[in-house]
Amino acid sequence: MKFIRNHLKHNGLFAIMFSITVISIITVSIIITWTTFRMSEDFFIEKFSITNAKVVEQMKDSFESYNYSIVLASNNILQSGKIKRIMTEEQSNTQQMKSIFEIGEQMKRTKSFVDSYETEIVVTGSNEMNYATNRTYWPITDEELKNHMMTRMSLTNPRKIMYHYDERYENSSGAEGTKFIVATKPLMERISGDFYGMMYFPIHESEFRDFFTSYTSEGNDVYILDKKGTIVSSNQQDLIGEEAKELLAYVQNADQSLNSYTIEEFMGEEQIIFKEYLPSLDMYLVNLIDRDTAIGNLINKKQIVLICIFIVAIALVIVFLISRKMTNSLSKLVKQISSASKYNFDQYVSVSGTYETRQIGRAFNSMLDELHDYLEKLVLFQKQKRNAELAALQQQINPHFLYNTLTSIKFMIQQGGKGEAEETINSLISLLQNTIGNVSETITVSQEVNNLKNYVLINQKRYGDRIKVNYLLSPDCMDKEIPKLILQPFIENSFFHGFNHKTSGFINVMVWEEKGTLICEVMDNGDGMEISTNKLPTTKKKKQHFTGIGVKNVHERIQILYGPQYGVSITSEVGEGTRVKITLPIVKKDEE
Repeated sequence: MKFIRNHLKHNGLFAIMFSITVISIITVSIIITWTTFRMSEDFFIEKFSITNAKVVEQMKDSFESYNYSIVLASNNILQSGKIKRIMTEEQSNTQQMKSIFEIGEQMKRTKSFVDSYETEIVVTGSNEMNYATNRTYWPITDEELKNHMMTRMSLTNPRKIMYHYDERYENSSGAEGTKFIVATKPLMERISGDFYGMMYFPIHESEFRDFFTSYTSEGNDVYILDKKGTIVSSNQQDLIGEEAKELLAYVQNADQSLNSYTIEEFMGEEQIIFKEYLPSLDMYLVNLIDRDTAIGNLINKKQIVLICIFIVAIALVIVFLISRKMTNSLSKLVKQISSASKYNFDQYVSVSGTYETRQIGRAFNSMLDELHDYLEKLVLFQKQKRNAELAALQQQINPHFLYNTLTSIKFMIQQGGKGEAEETINSLISLLQNTIGNVSETITVSQEVNNLKNYVLINQKRYGDRIKVNYLLSPDCMDKEIPKLILQPFIENSFFHGFNHKTSGFINVMVWEEKGTLICEVMDNGDGMEISTNKLPTTKKKKQHFTGIGVKNVHERIQILYGPQYGVSITSEVGEGTRVKITLPIVKKDEE
């Protein structure tokens, strides 16, 4: 997991670019594929609607031809004076027999107009005279016929042939089917408008269905709807006689549409709906084509999807390689730049990749050069500054120290202590040589201890030996390099500030090696003091007896030279004494 996070960290730009490209390619591919499917389907449906409109027109022509035959037959009946007379006059039994014969002959001629169709003719008169070309074809009684809804509806619009759906539940002839479509028209005098009977033209729904069944197939259905939404005929026989309000609503809404078709859901399936109004029948011809059946095999969607996936996969591989190539040099550059601090900014980055990456690499390397130059100048300046400060501090030997020392020597001579005076003068000369004459920043432990001994000797000659100084030095540390004058300020503090209350005591100077570091300690058993946490005590310059090099200055010099892990730490307890611990790296003289 950590490897993945680090990898993404240095390849964030590539991950973002590649992710955006992948999403874009996949999105565009899906949109294009979906649009192609929709446009192909819409194009096919538009072309199909043109072809199907001709088929619907042919079906419409079949119904119009049938209606025209009914019109011819009905007109022939209306123009027959003999039929009018038979249907209006009162007749005896003998006359009725003759009339039946005469009307039968007339009906033979009339039926010739509808001989192309399995249609029969039924005529009823106002004198209760009835005649049927085939009584068993349409099994309905005279009383039923007289009171039937179709008869009443036809009388309300006598000048028009009306078509009705009728269902018979008994069929004595055993003929197939019990559903009929019946054309009706009243027998009416043209001048007076008086009714003298009714004529009916029943046809089996199965025969009526033959007008369009040749145009149907699986998934391609035809429905004939009346104005109430009743299915009067269809190749879906189990739906005949059922009300299809939903389908009627689609048809009526389609009247307001500019398209010759509409796509709606019917009986749980999405259908392409074509409709045609049959004015002669006052019904709707509805052609329903299952959308999946019509266009399901138009396009091999699976193959197209597989091709698109293949193309997208190739595109993604190409994008991956190109994006990786474009961002690899930048990622490598970012990794090198982020690792520059590990090598103290000494390692240059490689200049490679795109033009922009090369320019960034050159700029970074140029910045490193400038940084190195600046650091070198800064280090040199700090070193020069430290040397100048040290040199200045070394020159700041307290005049009172010299005056008092020389006065003490004079007093020794006057008292006849020439040997003691000579020893003090030699110590003073050696001390001045190592402080003022030697400008080197570091000296050996041996040299620093000799300076201390000379300084202690001079002070003991002046103030007496009430304060003893002991040197506990590890022999293997005598040649180690330490900054000059780092022990003297602490010896001075112990001499002049550590024994104000106590009259005598000792100072121990210890140097040893511990865990790869050099430890120098100055410990006294004097008055002690209170020390604030994380804060070194300071000594006012006017109270320093030898040089201006103070405790804080020593600590800062060590940290500047060797780093923050080295320096001075002081522990003290009032009445018990003070311990100063100086931690330094081990540096031999030949390593300088």
